[in-house]
Amino acid sequence: MKVIVLGAGESGVGTAVLAKAKGYEVFVSDFGMISDKYKAILNEFDIRWEEGKHTESEILSGNIVVKSPGIPDKVAIIQKILANDIDVISEIEFAYTFNTEPSVAITGSNGKTTTTMLTYHLLSKGGLNVGIGGNIGESYAKQVAVNPEKCYVLELSSFQLDGIRKYRPHIAVITNISPDHLDRYDYKYENYINAKFRITMNQTKDDYLIYDYDDVEIQRWLTNNKTAAKKVPFSISKKLEYGAYLEGQNIVVAMDKETVVLPISELGIEGKHNVKNAMAATAVAQLKRIRKQSIRESLSDFQGAEHRLEKVMKVENVQYINDSKATNVNATFFALESMKTPTVWIVGGVDKGNDYDELMPLVREKVKSIVCLGVDNSKIKAAYESVVDTLIEVQSMADAVKMAQRLAESGDTVLLSPACASFDLFKNYEDRGHQFKAEVNNL
Repeated sequence: MKVIVLGAGESGVGTAVLAKAKGYEVFVSDFGMISDKYKAILNEFDIRWEEGKHTESEILSGNIVVKSPGIPDKVAIIQKILANDIDVISEIEFAYTFNTEPSVAITGSNGKTTTTMLTYHLLSKGGLNVGIGGNIGESYAKQVAVNPEKCYVLELSSFQLDGIRKYRPHIAVITNISPDHLDRYDYKYENYINAKFRITMNQTKDDYLIYDYDDVEIQRWLTNNKTAAKKVPFSISKKLEYGAYLEGQNIVVAMDKETVVLPISELGIEGKHNVKNAMAATAVAQLKRIRKQSIRESLSDFQGAEHRLEKVMKVENVQYINDSKATNVNATFFALESMKTPTVWIVGGVDKGNDYDELMPLVREKVKSIVCLGVDNSKIKAAYESVVDTLIEVQSMADAVKMAQRLAESGDTVLLSPACASFDLFKNYEDRGHQFKAEVNNL
């Protein structure tokens, strides 16, 4: 059996290592250049590879193709592979068959990284043998090659879910759904929603689907479609007989005759959206039989994900917050909603078809000044120029931070929450966040 791996990043190289360990013939092909770090790993395991091209004859000689989630199905080589009746799957599908312990899978348009990290934190502090992977950290496949018996908590994007066939998580979580990546789904929102719900397609009555009861799109899908899994809702607006809900200033998680009560004030992370993330993670922890006291302690000492409402530092009594991972309007909505002081907002980048009207009430209420950081800021200017006192355009992170410092007064917050992709001025959202933190540290 020959496995072809397309894309030699973290996911692809991890898949190649696992496939080699399981006795497959392996060939890795990347249309771009492969980093020295990954070349070294491929060479160490004696795995053949190519870069800067896709050799068609080699690729079409494979039995299975595992592709990087970043490669769209529309590209010519994928179309050729499919025309030759060769199955194209994701790393998740390939690695799953070698993972002896059922996994926990988490998806959603926003909150999935925080929920994945928090769930892993709760389970590992609770004494379980767990790993973390998927769209976060080390490759799931590479970890399975070394530790196949761990329960992995996996953050899964819609792209990764597109490539599953039989993958079945014991516990699945959908944090929320809002429009994102529509360019990969023929600009049809329903295609994107259906991709997210692939997380539950192979679940049985012995499995669990944890989901946001308040999310209109999730409710609509569950009304019109079936899942065999036992449904575990969470809500901040309705008291539920089964699931997680708010009662006063407490999170209540009531499941299978077990109830956990957690004061919101004890959460280590702030904001309404993080109350929901905590509900989802706590529901997983309860299903995995983690002790109540351990859950409570773990929720209070969890620090949150980098680039997600990350408190960088205070300078002259102005709090600087890095929310670079907010690459869509919905994520920025959560960020602005959690602001408690007048805010200087750094926004902009590559617009993904954003509707900025959704943020208008929050901008009017919370934002005093806007710093536009992007090559094309015309939509942001059109939306907010008449709403805030000051709106300034800049072309570098150094200028953005300096300008924000000038506009902020003692007691204010400077928030980087771009609502856009980063590729016009930065390598990715991490690069954007790291540059922001470096410039704040230079103040």
